[in-house]
Amino acid sequence: QVQLVESGGGSVQTGGSLRLSCAAFGYAFSIYYLNMAWFRQAPGKAREGVAAIGSDGSTIYADSAKGRFTISQDNAVNTLYLQLNSLKPEDTAMYYCAADPSIQRLWSEEARYWGQGTQVTVSS
Repeated sequence: QVQLVESGGGSVQTGGSLRLSCAAFGYAFSIYYLNMAWFRQAPGKAREGVAAIGSDGSTIYADSAKGRFTISQDNAVNTLYLQLNSLKPEDTAMYYCAADPSIQRLWSEEARYWGQGTQVTVSS
């Protein structure tokens, strides 16, 4: 059973930056073999994909994230990251980490493993 633990959320002003981390525990192999992603959900809105990184190193970004957010991972410490730059109030949401052996299932929000989330709040 894989456990995903997010951290790094907080409150920042418009234009600020944060780096979110997602540590994976309980996986017998490196996260190198998993596809991983970040999702977010704002109050009253549906959850949406932000960025994903495949086991082959390929990346996917939502249009809202392109040019501002960067997804990366450190396989040696089984940790996924999301660098958030140029933050806007509309980025305010709970950010979730997810993982699945299938990139299709992952990006379709049917991932096998989910974290509990970390809150990002951006004030104007």
